[in-house]
Amino acid sequence: MATTEDIREEVTEALKTVDDPELGIDIINLGLVYEIKVAESNDVHIEYSLTTMGCPIGPMIEEQMKSVSAPIEGIGEITAELVFSPAWTPEKMTPLAKSALGVV
Repeated sequence: MATTEDIREEVTEALKTVDDPELGIDIINLGLVYEIKVAESNDVHIEYSLTTMGCPIGPMIEEQMKSVSAPIEGIGEITAELVFSPAWTPEKMTPLAKSALGVV
């Protein structure tokens, strides 16, 4: 049986397949996923942000997050919450994303 940590790791890996369509980089490396909480029931709650508050791709990103996470064995209900606090900044990106976008 999968542990909550196993599920968290699998969800993290799955979310690496969800790209920001404007930047072409996944939401994990962009630093858009703030937290992945797994309850004892294996329900998953994902807190995420967008690069800008008015960005229209939020619903699409949220649907993709749920879609790529749903097949994970043992996972319960998946919920996602769009947050803007703290605000996303380029400093949240991994070195890989910074390199790909030419951010120093």
